[in-house]
Formats: sequence, C-alpha cells, structure tokens
Amino acid sequence: MSVRIEKDSLGEVNVPDEMLWGAQTQRAIENFRISGIKFQREFIRALGIVKSAAATANIRTGLLDPALGREIIIVASEIIEGDLDEQFPLDVFQTGSGTSFNMNANEVIANRVNLKLGKKAGSKFPVHPNDHVNMGQSSNDVIPTAIHIAIAEIVSWSLIPSLTLFQETLELKRDEFGGIIKLGRTHLQDATPVRLGQEFGGFVEMIKKSIKRVEAGLGGLMELPLGGTAVGTGLNTHRDFAEIAIKEISEITSITFSEAPDHFEAQSCKDSVVFMSSAYKTLAVTLSKIANDIRWSGSGPFGGIGELILPEVQPGSSIMPGKINPVIPESVLQVSAKVIGNDATITICGQSGNFQLNTMMPLIGFTSIESGMILTNAINIFREKCINGLKADISRCNELVEKSLAMVTSLTPEIGYDAASRVAKEAYLTGRTIREILKEKDIIDESKIEELLDPKRMTGK
Repeated sequence: MSVRIEKDSLGEVNVPDEMLWGAQTQRAIENFRISGIKFQREFIRALGIVKSAAATANIRTGLLDPALGREIIIVASEIIEGDLDEQFPLDVFQTGSGTSFNMNANEVIANRVNLKLGKKAGSKFPVHPNDHVNMGQSSNDVIPTAIHIAIAEIVSWSLIPSLTLFQETLELKRDEFGGIIKLGRTHLQDATPVRLGQEFGGFVEMIKKSIKRVEAGLGGLMELPLGGTAVGTGLNTHRDFAEIAIKEISEITSITFSEAPDHFEAQSCKDSVVFMSSAYKTLAVTLSKIANDIRWSGSGPFGGIGELILPEVQPGSSIMPGKINPVIPESVLQVSAKVIGNDATITICGQSGNFQLNTMMPLIGFTSIESGMILTNAINIFREKCINGLKADISRCNELVEKSLAMVTSLTPEIGYDAASRVAKEAYLTGRTIREILKEKDIIDESKIEELLDPKRMTGK
C-alpha cells in the first residue's frame, strides 16, 4: 500500500495514498483501535450539513473566497449524500469532544477540493482543513450541533411517522375487536371481563402519549450550539455566522432549527439529548408492555391463553416440528431492553462534562442515534409483521370468560361478598362454572342470573 506524508503540529504521519483523510485522522485511527464501531451514516450526513452551512455563512460574511467556498459546499454535499462514507473510519470511542471526527471531515473536504483543483492531497493548498473548512467553528460546537441534527432528522422523518402509523394500525384493531368480550387479568390471575377493543384502546392511548413525549424532546434539539466555538464565547467567528449557518441548516433539513439562546448551556451540557433519551426509554417501556401482552395473549396453541392468533412468520424450533414462536414481539422486547440500557449510558455521559464542555459527546451521539434508529425499525416491523395480521379467537375468549371464577364479582351487590366467595370456592373445587352453581343452588332467580352474569354488562358502556 502506497502512502503519502502529511504533517500536523506533532510532526509527520504516513497516510494511505488512496484515502482523503489527513494526519490528525490517521493519528486517531492508530490511537483508538478499540471497538471497530463507527459512527452511523446519519451522523456523517449531519456533519456534512454543518460543513456545507458553515461554508455558506463564511462566504456571505465575506470571510471565505466564494470560489473555494463553493468547492467546499460541493464536497460537503457528497458527504451529505453518502458518497464519501468510506473516508470516515474512526472508532466511536475516542477523544471526548469528537475533535477527531471534526478533523476527519475537515481533512477529507480539504484534500478532495485540492485534488479537484489539481493540487496534491496533504498540500493544504489552496484549501486548508482548519483555516477554510473549519473557519468560524470549533469541534466543541460542531459535534454537538451534528448530534442534534442527526437525532432531529431521525425523530422528525422516521420515528414520529412510524409511531403515527403504528397508532393508526392499533386503532383499526381496536375497532375490529370492539365487540369481543375476553377475560381481564390482574396479577396474571383471572379478573372481570373486558372487551378486547378496550385493551387495544389502551395501547392506542399509550402510543399517543409516547408521540407527545418524543415531540417534547425535539424542542431542545432544535437549539443548535453552532457559533459558540471553543467555550461558548464565539471567539474567532463572525457575529452573523451562526444565524446564517443555522438558517442554511434549516433549509437543507426542512427542520426549523435556531441558535441556542445560551451557548454556555448548549456546549457545557447535553441535557437536551438526555431528555430525548428519557422519551426513548419511556417509549421502550410502552412497547415492552404491548409486546408482552400480545405474546402472552397468543400463547399456546393448547397450553396457553390463546385469545389472540399471531401471524406465522417463521418456524420456531430447530428440534420441535411445527412450533411457531412470537418472534416479532420478542425482537421488540430485545430492542426495548437495548434502548433502556442506552438510556443509562446516555445519562452517565450527560453527567460527565466539566466546566465548558461535555467530554463524552461521541458516545452520547452514537448511542442516541442508535436508540432512535432501532426504535423506528422495531416499530415498523411490529406493525407490519405482527399487529396488521393479528386475529382474535372468539370462541376461546368466550370459553375463558364463562369458566372464570371472576364472574362471581357481579353477584356481590346482590348476595354479598361472603356468599359470592362460597360460590366461587365451590365452582373451583368442583370444576363447574359460576352459572352452573347458581342454577343448582337456586340462590338467585334464573332470569336474574342471566342478567348478572352477562359479560358484556360487566365491561361498561
């Protein structure tokens, strides 16, 4: 492999000749051989958006030569579109400010432009990675800005639309199952009857509230730290830089971002990302509840509850022929567990800043982006491969309701708690239904029995 020699403040570095990155990126490659985990496409795209918007702002303020600035914008657009992803090799676990990521972008853009203009990679002429590509910026405001953009795009264009479709599908099931009576359960024990539609109505409301929580999390992410440079004072940047750049970011993303009202808050802490992670975690808990209820309700086919029939998507066992497992809800549960764990990581990262900088930004960014992505994908799969095809076993629902001892609850206003308890106990010991015991004992008039033991009457209006 042929190499070229590039230089930084520490001296000379051998860089693979076919790559566009430079000395600082190469040092980071060699210093942080930790996990092999690279930042997601969504973050690289966001970094390209920042660099494009910054060049636009620097051109408009008269600080950057328009010809060079336009070339920077063109290469930044290639990064936005994913054409240069192979030029971003860095491990997530690295310097806490993400400086190596920022310099990776700066070096790739500078070398790409210089080669296009007939100069050599590593020449830093006519475009310098720091003086031109990074003009008016610092890693300390660029990286958190890119993190906010990446998360906001995922939430706005992927997660919320997926949740909305999920809610609509649950609403269809709520209406489809509206008249089906089934056994309620508390403590995993029989309780008074409910309508299956009521159960799914509860799921609908959970998702509605989840959407509101996620939307609330977007508020802080719309405030961008760009323009604060190193510590929040805006040193070495034009007074109009942030306003122009952020307006450009808004146009590129079709999301209305604004400059952070206080750059010291925006750069010294990542509370907005922590808040969004909390919304992710709560959504994960909600999805766990829905997935668990559905897989328990579909358990069986003969030894379980069996009120729901889940779509058969793949064989369930390598040894038991014909076995079908609730694999889609199980995958959702695993995603939920991962997101809950990610929230713990993000919380620790969020509290690990000192003075004017959070120094766990790469991990907090990567983990937040991961949570948003896997939640979106899990919700889509849950909707498409499970919820859409759910069916109710009406005869099984009716059977379990009729056999349940909880049916005796509706008798207590008529015969009292103690007498109703004796009926329930006898039904349990003899294996007969509450209805059969009542008719045999002649405790209540038969016409009254039918009224009191009407399960639909027990489920409310």
